[in-house]
Amino acid sequence: MSKQRPVVAVLVGSLRKDSINKKLAHALAKIAGERAEFRFIRIDDLPLYNQDFDGDYPAVCKRLKDKIKACDSVLFVTPEYNRSMPGVLKNAIDIASRPWGTNSFAGKPGAVIGTSAGAMATALAQQHLRNVCVFLDVPMLQQPEAFVRNSEGLFAADDGVTDESVAKFLANYVDKYLAWVGRFV
Repeated sequence: MSKQRPVVAVLVGSLRKDSINKKLAHALAKIAGERAEFRFIRIDDLPLYNQDFDGDYPAVCKRLKDKIKACDSVLFVTPEYNRSMPGVLKNAIDIASRPWGTNSFAGKPGAVIGTSAGAMATALAQQHLRNVCVFLDVPMLQQPEAFVRNSEGLFAADDGVTDESVAKFLANYVDKYLAWVGRFV
């Protein structure tokens, strides 16, 4: 990597207090350790995007844009709602990428991962998010894909992962993601 410690904007697509995707994001940050700084970007207080904002963005929306701009890369950690990404995540993306010509994501390397109890985990949400990222000019890590099937107790209170095979898979995912980021920063 050309930069010693990249700064990663982490957007978690779940607002739930005990979100398993938030737990996954914290587990990934723990795995990365000192190799990267994970900054969790707040999206729970954003208004719904409205093109009327484009002339005078609300302060909370400017905050989101500035926090993403200050990072080297982006990591989306998302559940799947109705076979797609949650509306709160799409709303944050719309706010951070608007108005035209001020896309906070442009050129930042990215990746997507998610967990759920279902057999397909978050595969369709991730595919929809990848489609959006093409337009956002976010070059996405293609492999490994990461559809983590959650089970009770998978994430420990200390942000660790209790299943050794999942922990090994996630460690490989973080290694590949950081190598991907290193190609750009």
